[in-house]
Amino acid sequence: MNPSDNAKSSISYRDAGVDIEAGDALVENIKPFAKRTMRPEVLAGIGGFGSLFEVPKKYKNPVLVSGTDGVGTKLKLAFQLNKHDTVGIDLVAMSVNDILVQGAEPLFFLDYFACGKLEVGTAAQVIKGIAAGCEESGCALVGGETAEMPGMYPAGEYDLAGFAVGVVEKDRIIDGSTIAEGDVVLGLASSGAHSNGYSLIRKLIDLSGIDMDSDFHGRKFRDVVMAPTRLYVKPLLQLMATLPVKGMAHITGGGLTENIPRVLPEHLTAELKKGSWTMPPLFQWLQQQGNVADDEMLRTFNCGIGMAVIVSAEDAERAQALLAAEGEQVFRLGAIRKRSDGEHQTVVV
Repeated sequence: MNPSDNAKSSISYRDAGVDIEAGDALVENIKPFAKRTMRPEVLAGIGGFGSLFEVPKKYKNPVLVSGTDGVGTKLKLAFQLNKHDTVGIDLVAMSVNDILVQGAEPLFFLDYFACGKLEVGTAAQVIKGIAAGCEESGCALVGGETAEMPGMYPAGEYDLAGFAVGVVEKDRIIDGSTIAEGDVVLGLASSGAHSNGYSLIRKLIDLSGIDMDSDFHGRKFRDVVMAPTRLYVKPLLQLMATLPVKGMAHITGGGLTENIPRVLPEHLTAELKKGSWTMPPLFQWLQQQGNVADDEMLRTFNCGIGMAVIVSAEDAERAQALLAAEGEQVFRLGAIRKRSDGEHQTVVV
C-alpha cells in the first residue's frame, strides 16, 4: 500500500465553520461608522487588543460609572422580520440610559456580537445601529468583539451584549438621597416597548395572528413593535447642567412600579396619577389581546414612560419646559409623599 493513501487532507479553521476573512471584512465595513463616534479623548482606534481613553480634563474629581446590558428576546422578532438596523440602537440605549440616571456623561461603548456563522451584511447592519446610538448619545464606539461560534446558535441568529462607561463629578452623583416629600415626578415619553417585556409581546403577537405589515395607527405594526429604545442622554445632560435633578429612573424590566423605588429613600413613596400620561396604542393593544391586568402591565412594560425624573416642586415647571424644548414629550406624573407601613414605594392611583 502506498503510504500516501493514508495521508489526511488538510483541514482549515474555515472548514470548522469559522471564516477569518469574513471577520476582517466586517471590521473594514464598520470602521467608517465607528469613526463618526470618536471623541478627542480616544487615544487608539478599533483593531487593537484594548482601547485607550483619557478621562476628560474638565472633570476635577471624576468618578467612573459603568453599565452592561443586552436586547433580550426582542432579537427573536428581529430574526423573524429580518430587521437588524435598529437593535444596535436598543443595545446602546439600555446601557447609556442606565448610567445616565446617576448623573454620568457616557464616554465610550463596547459591543459583543456572537453568532454561529458570520453574515457580514447582517452584522454590519447591527453594528451600524450601535454606532448610530453612540453618535446620538455622544459616546465613542471604541471597540468590541465579534465571535463566530459554530454550533452555538441556529442559522440566522445572533446575540448581543453592550458595555458603557461614563463619568460624573463626585459631588454631582445623583443617588436619590436628597429626594423629599413634595418633590415632583416627571415622565419622559418612551418610543415604544423599548427592550423589555418582549417574551410576553411575542406570545401576544402569536396568539393574535396579527399581520406584521398591517396598518397600526398610521404605521406598519412591525415598525411600531420594533421601534428602537429612546436615548435620553443629551436632553437630560442639558437639564442636569441647568437645574438640580434629585433622582432619575430608567424604566426597563419591572416597569414603572419596580424601577422608581430603586432611587427612593426607604421612607418615601412616589404617588403617580393614572390619567396623567397617555398610554400609547401599542400597550392598549397588548393589554386587550392578553386581558392583562393593570398591575401586570405596570410592572412588565414602560407603558409609555421611558424615564422618570424627580425634581423639587419649584423646579418642576422649568424642568418640564427645558425638556420639551429639547424635543421630549414630558408628563407630570405625580409627587413624592411619606410612605405608609408596608406600602409599596410606587403607587398608581
